Amino acid sequence: MLGKFSRRHFAKVVGFSAFGMTRKSAKSEESVATAAHDGHAGASLPSGFVWGTATSAYQIEGAVNEDGRGRSIWDTFAHTAGNIADGSNADRATDHYYRYKEDVRLMKDLGVGAYRFSIAWPRIFPEGDGMPNPKGLDFYDRLLDELLANDVEPYATLYHWDLPQSLQDRFGGWQSAETSKAFAAYAGYVVACLGDRIKYFFTLNECSRFVNLGYGYGVDAPGLKLPQAKLNQVRHNAALGHGLAVQAIRAEGRAGIKVGPAENIAACLPAIDTLENIRAAEIATRELNAAFLNVILEGKYTDAFLARAGKDAPKYAANELKVISSPIDFVGLNIYIPEHYVVAAEHPPGFDVLPFPESFPHMSAEWLRIAPETAYWAPRLAAKVWNLDTIYISENGTSAIDRLTADGKIYDLDRIMYLRNYLTQLQRATAEGVPIRGYFLWSQMDNFEWTAGLEERFGLHRVDFKTQVRTPKLSASFYRNVIARNAVGG
Repeated sequence: MLGKFSRRHFAKVVGFSAFGMTRKSAKSEESVATAAHDGHAGASLPSGFVWGTATSAYQIEGAVNEDGRGRSIWDTFAHTAGNIADGSNADRATDHYYRYKEDVRLMKDLGVGAYRFSIAWPRIFPEGDGMPNPKGLDFYDRLLDELLANDVEPYATLYHWDLPQSLQDRFGGWQSAETSKAFAAYAGYVVACLGDRIKYFFTLNECSRFVNLGYGYGVDAPGLKLPQAKLNQVRHNAALGHGLAVQAIRAEGRAGIKVGPAENIAACLPAIDTLENIRAAEIATRELNAAFLNVILEGKYTDAFLARAGKDAPKYAANELKVISSPIDFVGLNIYIPEHYVVAAEHPPGFDVLPFPESFPHMSAEWLRIAPETAYWAPRLAAKVWNLDTIYISENGTSAIDRLTADGKIYDLDRIMYLRNYLTQLQRATAEGVPIRGYFLWSQMDNFEWTAGLEERFGLHRVDFKTQVRTPKLSASFYRNVIARNAVGG
């Protein structure tokens, strides 16, 4: 079961559970299709493009019982036998809580201008609400000072799945709007305290994953298997938490703070890039992201989603949709794989989803299908469907089977291949005017990879989990070169 539902192998669940199905390009549809065929990419990324790396608190910090941190649902889940493939947990992880200065130096050595990290909700509010924990906040004070001293811009994620266990125990976690309200209060407090040094805040990371796998399939924390009606309500409450947090950030933060979600978009690609199939992919992008991204960006659930959900549709007051769609400044897209290839269809909703052949190429993890064009189509279609003017690729990267050679090196040519091809497609998108403003590579270092444990390695830096020694992989040199040139290839 763990193998089937590893890290991001869940979007077909997301798309079909959400399905129940604008900014016009300056170019004509015909000329855009022609550009799609020729595959031409610009010589470089735009001036001012943000290059960064990304991590999350639970996956790297460790120190789970230090300085007043409360227990999270992932602490509970990881310590339950059978939930983690290798039997490990994140009690120590990469010891970033104590080694953050070393990790920031490695960021500086890479030349990254930005770092996307998450703030651990149970460090700030051990019970999820009530009295804040000053020592928890102190850690992020120290981290921010270190980042800024090394010219690395902080981009903070407020929720990367580590829900305080107390909220799960008292309210059923995201099953209740009480958790949505507690999240907003936590967000407002963090922004009031740290917003003097953080300009960019992501609200929720990958709502689709933590809802479907955590509350629907039971393979992520908190390990529940709720019926569809309750699952739709959980997702709605998460979207409400996002909207309430946006409002709290506006109320408590200084002028100029930017906020948006980071979502593992159900990436819908045209199987063949004809005009008809591109239009079908636009429809599919809206409909198969109907239950989270679309309701945030349009302020409504699509008719097709509501029709499909029927009696299982979420229950909400009319004003909640207005809260959920509170204006945001950007959208973060986590892009790894093509979730669906589609073709045009004459029957509603206007597209057919094609099955993946068994021979479709993938990385070492079977779920991590290789389709570099995802980095082109996903942001291009999102920008068109929702009239977006600022997109960040908030995560992209790959795990690999990294082996130390006799000379103590890691020659991860497969990761370099993956990154080179995805970044080339991203460069192609920006050359055509898709408003991608930055890219955060997952991940800065190897970490606790959720249900896969410590064995699935995504990092640019290898971590020896016994000694905590960090070793740059060859991919770190590749990424350093990309950043220095602001370009891929050529």
